[in-house]
Amino acid sequence: MAEATPALRKPVFTKVNELRPGTNGHSLNVKVVSTKMVMQRQGGGRPSGPQARQMRIAECLVGDETGIIIFTARNDQVDMMKEGTVVTLRNAKIDMYKGSMRLAVDRWGRVEVAEEPTDISVKEDNNLSLIEYELVSVEA
Repeated sequence: MAEATPALRKPVFTKVNELRPGTNGHSLNVKVVSTKMVMQRQGGGRPSGPQARQMRIAECLVGDETGIIIFTARNDQVDMMKEGTVVTLRNAKIDMYKGSMRLAVDRWGRVEVAEEPTDISVKEDNNLSLIEYELVSVEA
């Protein structure tokens, strides 16, 4: 009997202004506005293991027609984040850094240059990373 493979779901793309703290699984098409390298170092003292390769982290301002947010690019992701490039982020998540949102893609997601050449006009006056959130604990 033939095995039925589940049909692949089409990704549901999210707009930047729909992002909320503590959420994940987002797919977005965004344009890179600017990139700033914040850390670049060679591997630790060990010649092998997880500390052997270099570590690079860049903070990139990315956005679409609804707003902008800071995307934390790591290692190989940094090479794709050139100003003016439209990238597709898959399975992106929201990390909180000093009370503000940062967009990130870990090993379970993907960052790729957008297949279709699309020009996105970025709304730069709605920066979601400038909004400071406060953790409120609810006691029962």
